[in-house]
Amino acid sequence: MSFLKLTDETWLDLTVNFIPIGILAFLDVMFWVYNPWGWDLWFVFWMHVLTFIPLVLLTILTYVSGRIIQRDERRAESVTEADAEKS
Repeated sequence: MSFLKLTDETWLDLTVNFIPIGILAFLDVMFWVYNPWGWDLWFVFWMHVLTFIPLVLLTILTYVSGRIIQRDERRAESVTEADAEKS
């Protein structure tokens, strides 16, 4: 059974997004552990807005694009099979 209803080939297509997701997650965790600007609420808020929000958006975009890639691959296969049956 595939994870999150995505095939292995689709996961391979999506690996390009795992590096930026990992970088953003690492930066967000490091800003919690080591806070170079102190605990001023203004800086803490913007540090996490600039790392966590893009992290969430990129994760959602990766999942949605995986579903679309998989859907289009199925359509392409069905069109190819229909063309083969006509011949």
